[in-house]
Amino acid sequence: MPALGAQANLHLHGPDELWLLIDDESATLHVYRGEREVERFFPISLGQRGAAPLRVRGDKQTPTGEFRINRFNFKSRFHIFLGLNYPTPWHALDALNAGIMSQQEYEDYFAYLRRYGRPPQDTVLGGDIGIHGIGKGDPSIHERFHWTEGCIAVTNEQIERLAGLVEVGTRVVIR
Repeated sequence: MPALGAQANLHLHGPDELWLLIDDESATLHVYRGEREVERFFPISLGQRGAAPLRVRGDKQTPTGEFRINRFNFKSRFHIFLGLNYPTPWHALDALNAGIMSQQEYEDYFAYLRRYGRPPQDTVLGGDIGIHGIGKGDPSIHERFHWTEGCIAVTNEQIERLAGLVEVGTRVVIR
């Protein structure tokens, strides 16, 4: 049996599934259909402190693992926001096991998830993680630095393109 955790289900996809791969090391967002790359966005910006398997609220890191797009916000200050289902149950379990989340916080997380069908956004692990444009931000900063609080940023033109390709439920792998 595979180990549980945020990395447990990476790279299991159907031959025609449209999915996104966000690579922290290369600062690139890849759009795949099955195993075939159909688009690539570079450079992208991540959290100011890079990516990590276990983030906590305010640490300015982008969480790694597998996610699903669970909401669209077309009125975001970042132009368009594609919300991710962070923190996932795997992140909550990892946080419980690492002593970052208490047993009560863990149980509260699952109670909220069961009740509302989406993860709470106010846990010790933070929330409101997604893919977004730069809004009225400075494109030259976007090209040179990781500047977000933990999200993945692309240009406004790229987020418009992505929003036209993906849907609620699209898989997003961040590594």
